[in-house]
Amino acid sequence: MKPLNPHNLILNTDSYKASHYAQFPKGMTYASWYIESRGGDSNFVRFFGLQAFLIEYLSKGVSLEDVEEAKAVFLAHGLPFPEEGWRYIAQDLGGRLPVRIRAVPEGRVVPVHNPLVIIESTDPKVPWLPGWLETALLRAVWYPTTVCTVSWGIRNTIKEYLEKTADDPEAELPFKLHDFGARGVSSLESAGLGGMAHLVNFMGTDTVTALIYARNYYGAEMAGYSIPAMEHSTVTSFGRTGEAQAYRQMLETFAKPGALLAMVIDSYNREHAVGQIIGEELRELIQQSGATVVIRPDSGDPPFVVLRTVQTLEAKFGATLNQKGYKVLNGVRVIQGDGVNADTIRKVLFLLEQWGYSASNVAFGMGGALLQHPHRDTQKFAQKLHLVTVDGETYGVGKSPVDDPGKLSKKGRLDVIQDERGIRTVELPLDDPQPHPQSILQTVFENGEIKRRYTWEEVRRNG
Repeated sequence: MKPLNPHNLILNTDSYKASHYAQFPKGMTYASWYIESRGGDSNFVRFFGLQAFLIEYLSKGVSLEDVEEAKAVFLAHGLPFPEEGWRYIAQDLGGRLPVRIRAVPEGRVVPVHNPLVIIESTDPKVPWLPGWLETALLRAVWYPTTVCTVSWGIRNTIKEYLEKTADDPEAELPFKLHDFGARGVSSLESAGLGGMAHLVNFMGTDTVTALIYARNYYGAEMAGYSIPAMEHSTVTSFGRTGEAQAYRQMLETFAKPGALLAMVIDSYNREHAVGQIIGEELRELIQQSGATVVIRPDSGDPPFVVLRTVQTLEAKFGATLNQKGYKVLNGVRVIQGDGVNADTIRKVLFLLEQWGYSASNVAFGMGGALLQHPHRDTQKFAQKLHLVTVDGETYGVGKSPVDDPGKLSKKGRLDVIQDERGIRTVELPLDDPQPHPQSILQTVFENGEIKRRYTWEEVRRNG
């Protein structure tokens, strides 16, 4: 049995799409869809990730071999197949997809209920094509954008507390949320896309795939950084009686002047590890090393555990009042990497502030809640048809379900503009295909060619 090509773009769709070409009006020659967040956990989204999809998938187009393979699959699957249309694209158009995609700038923060992407057909022979691409395109947009939005929201929370309690918020902020999510996602591609989306907002990561994606798709020489850090195996390999030796070896190996390193302390008894081993036996070694040692209490209720660890470290290493009157630990810090999400981060920072501690003392590591918990309905992403031309007449179309007004879709010729009222959607005259003068949508893909590429620096600045 011959293996199927998992990268065949024609097969990158839902089964029911295969019959839709025969369901649209017979005289349809043009159709346009838009993608938006219809609300969700955040009132804003930070748009990101489309460019990776354009480079990796859409720009490569389709071949006659792809068409033959897809035809065989769909017919055996019990569905019809628009062979004539796909063969026309592969043969007459050289495999180049006849669609135009306009999108908001990557990295831009946009209020929900505004189109982020508009994809329209450019060839009257295959006006159904944008709908066929919905499955792949929507997935390419909602996942990295949702991760980027979650990360961006947490950035705003941490920034708020740093501005209240730290002397140099801008210098500290980029490394306050570290991506621990690579092992907790469902695929290598999720690690790359989600991890890269996080790095739009922060610069700390242990997801190596994210570095590859950021370089390959956005030209980032090095998008994120990490430090030497212990895991439980490197502690428990010494045996319970060798816990102190595990920490000592870590310090003797990596604790150099100006260095950062992290030590996990909950393999056995967190209180004993931080209070006795680190705070007593190894205190002088830490203080004389010139390094900043980051302590990771990886179990328990995050607000309580972080506060208790900070208090114990203050008792052993002392703290200094910064210019805003908050305490900053001397030579040590804390990173919480278990049970971390947007809610627990706010609770930890609030509790530290109430006890007089600067947010400078703590960083966070986030895994599943960052890269795996987000789903399409976290921000209620959808792609909807809004404009068609049938028998020479162009008109707006949309859905309006009586049982769920929240699913009301937009119709007409749409554009997204920015003016004195902010970013908003406008409806343009049906007989004028020109963009609005204040449109923020940019043509990024047209007829098989990528028209606009963003650099990594541009994406970060666009926020």
